[in-house]
Formats: sequence, C-alpha cells, structure tokens
Amino acid sequence: MFEWHGFRILTDPTFDPPGGEYKNGPVVLEKVTGPALAPEALGRVDVVLLSHDHHHDNLDHSGRAFLSRVPHVITTTEGAERLGGRAIGLALWQSVEIPGADGRLLRITGTPAQHGPAHLQRGAVMGFVVAPADAPDTALYFSGDTVWFDGIAEVAQQFPIRLAVLFNGGSASQQSDHLPSR
Repeated sequence: MFEWHGFRILTDPTFDPPGGEYKNGPVVLEKVTGPALAPEALGRVDVVLLSHDHHHDNLDHSGRAFLSRVPHVITTTEGAERLGGRAIGLALWQSVEIPGADGRLLRITGTPAQHGPAHLQRGAVMGFVVAPADAPDTALYFSGDTVWFDGIAEVAQQFPIRLAVLFNGGSASQQSDHLPSR
C-alpha cells in the first residue's frame, strides 16, 4: 500500500490467512504467513495495480473479493478479460489516467515484466510506472512480479523514475551486475 500524491495505491492484494494451498499446473504453493493488514484496516483504496491475476501469490481468494471494493483495477489485458468488472487492461507502454477526488489525474503506464523461471511460459505479467499527469518527473515504478531482464532497463530509459519498488526474484543467470543509471 502506497500513498502517492493523494492517491492510495495497493499492489497485488493477497489477504487469505496462512495455511491455504494453491495449485497452479505442476506447482503447489502453500501460504505460510498471513497479510500484514486485513482489508478492513486499509481504508480507502483508489487503485489496485495487479501485475497478474493468474497466480495466487499475487491475487488470492480474499484479494480477488477485495477488488470489488476498489474503483480502479489496472492489470494485463488478459487479466482484465478474466476479471471483468472494474478491471482495466493495459498493453505494454499503454497509459490510462485515473481521476482523484481532488480532480488531479494519476497516469499509470504498463511496463514490461517477465515472470520466472525463464524456461517456463507463465502467462502475461506487467509492471507499472505511476505519476501525476501534471508532474511526470515524479514517477514511481513498480516492477511487478518479474525477474531482471532488458525490459527493466527500458523503463529507466523512458521515464524519470524517482522511486522504484522492485520484485527481488530470479536466478543468478537472470540478474544484472548493475542497474542502468538515468
């Protein structure tokens, strides 16, 4: 959960209690830790940024139910088709503007992401660049559920990122010795 320029933004909501198991193809995930906060403790949420909807470690049962309480859910185009309702699907580099209560616009741009491991096709996933429409030089970058790959460097080349929230996954063969400077 982030508060950014008057907007309350939540990423990849998972609120199920510990103990659940989630089967996804040959993989079975077991949830061993509960959420830091219950959905009721969050208060107002203006937008959910959902890197992908098809893995329970990014959107579990309670997180999916929570989406109906949020005015805007931004995700992949495939995810928006599956979720329906308020979900808005973005293609890579496509942007959408979300109005705030004070009339300010938040611009959200879909960015490349690559779910690991690299040898498996895991479905569409994306990251997001978020900035007020009137202050694009204060961009916030959420990498989404991704490993390091060249698409992350593209984000740094196209946007003046001031704060980055990076997923810390991937194998050593997929990591870079350094991040590109801007």
